[in-house]
Amino acid sequence: MKRLGIRIKRKREALHMQLNDLAKRVGISSSALSQIENAKASPSIVTLKSIADNLHSSVGELIGENEVVTNNPLVKFDEKHFVEQNQSGASLYLLSNHGNGKQMEAFLIEFKPGSNSKNIMRTHPGQEFCFVLKGEIVLQFKEKKYTLQEKDSFYFNSNRSHEAYNESDETTEVIWVITPPDMH
Repeated sequence: MKRLGIRIKRKREALHMQLNDLAKRVGISSSALSQIENAKASPSIVTLKSIADNLHSSVGELIGENEVVTNNPLVKFDEKHFVEQNQSGASLYLLSNHGNGKQMEAFLIEFKPGSNSKNIMRTHPGQEFCFVLKGEIVLQFKEKKYTLQEKDSFYFNSNRSHEAYNESDETTEVIWVITPPDMH
């Protein structure tokens, strides 16, 4: 409960909002909000939802749902999380710990020779960034093809048609960052 109060106070202060202003918007007294922030009282779920809405947050964020990412920021390369492999042989790995509230998602895609990104990369609102760690990949973006070699990068809006494929004889590894996080 103490951490809940701290999170509420930090969010309120980050928005440069006075305690009495937030209390008025939520429909509770300033002293009641002060007691919540100082862990001397627990808000009802209705009050907590109103506080979250007025802080442009979520109940989950206020109760600490996001702290998995904050408390576990390190993922060793050999502990990366396998997500899926498509029919062509491209494999997708998550490079961060699971958690709500993430504003981006980072992946490693391993493209076996002849594989492509079908059913791994999707058109969606947001943006994407890729960086070729090893090998070579062809990226078709809209109607144009780009060949990316080791250490090349590409940044684009995800709502445009895009597909990647490996035409080489070697496995290619690409770091792929998307925002907002796509639920794979």
